[in-house]
Amino acid sequence: MSSTVSNEEIIDNLTKDLKRTYVKDNDTNINIIELPSSSSNKDELNNNMTETRDYLCSEVEDENTVPDTNQENKQNVDDIEIIDENSLQDRDASLNDKEKENFMKEALKYKSDGNDLFKKGNYFESVILYSKGLQICPLTYSNDRSILYANRAASKHKLDRKESAIEDCTKAINLNSNYLRAYLRRAMLYEEMDKLDEALEDYKKILELDPKNNDALSASMKLPHKINERNEKLKVEMLDKLKDLGNMVLKPFGYSTNNFKMTKDPNSGGYSINFVQNT
Repeated sequence: MSSTVSNEEIIDNLTKDLKRTYVKDNDTNINIIELPSSSSNKDELNNNMTETRDYLCSEVEDENTVPDTNQENKQNVDDIEIIDENSLQDRDASLNDKEKENFMKEALKYKSDGNDLFKKGNYFESVILYSKGLQICPLTYSNDRSILYANRAASKHKLDRKESAIEDCTKAINLNSNYLRAYLRRAMLYEEMDKLDEALEDYKKILELDPKNNDALSASMKLPHKINERNEKLKVEMLDKLKDLGNMVLKPFGYSTNNFKMTKDPNSGGYSINFVQNT
């Protein structure tokens, strides 16, 4: 998914430009719960979604386990998790089918061991093993590679590395466009980062794959309202910033933005501005 400029960045850039103009000096092996096939009750959908979210975020976690945050360990993980697919492609070209199968089996062993570590709460170590699996699994085994990326995203999520987890979910989806679990995890990560538009797009895709998915059904009801609320708030913030800038520009002429009346068009949502002479 391509990166987009947020509304907050648009507002900041707009006001920055105005200041320059007017101011000269200033599928995994980790099991998940089965969701009900349908529900007509909105509260039930929300409860189901909360239950699934809690499960996806904790899964088989030992709640007493505190992830190791040692900086050196983090750096080691960052180095190990780099996957050079160009080198893999060159290596695969020199392998016969039997050799590729052997490498795939070794990668699956890394995945299995990584899953065991994940269940014990050893998230750094599981990232390392999933990465090793990706480093040796032949590119032709796209489904197995997709699962390794999705599992690694789960571990990164536990380490609060949300951006990197999203990247791994995206890689998993690129390898398997119908990987519902990867879409679901990415949608939840987007929500946690307040990237609501992206989250909604993923939930829509989930509904295409599974029209009765309770998480996607619940999100599709609540997210549009949250997005509208956010957009309205951003509009107010933008107008406030523009008002402050307008007052700086008009002050030398003895005017202020109070001399201008803004009227919102109920049909278009736009604004018309009229000059008002104060007496």
